Amino acid sequence: MRGRKPRNRTSPAAGRCTIGRVPKLLKWIVVTVGITALVRWLRHRGAEPEVAAPTTGDPAETLRRKLAESREAEVPTEASAASETTVEERRADVHEQGRATLDDMKSPDEA
Repeated sequence: MRGRKPRNRTSPAAGRCTIGRVPKLLKWIVVTVGITALVRWLRHRGAEPEVAAPTTGDPAETLRRKLAESREAEVPTEASAASETTVEERRADVHEQGRATLDDMKSPDEA
């Protein structure tokens, strides 16, 4: 007889094939995931939507009151104090800083 030799069936796992179990395992996984998704969807569907608390009074008045409270709580910062200088004063300061930096960068031979 030519060709392949018959396999030696003396190993313990020789008579058991696990490939037949894979489709069953996949089927169980798919069914479990599907049931979980269905339960979540039903719970979500049965839940009552959140109802916003009813507002009393005029909404514009409420916003005005909140704005007034935030303005009272606001503390002036250094940036607002610095903005009180004029543009000309700031420009002069920047030019002076630039000239000082150039003087520092010049070598003693150039001076």
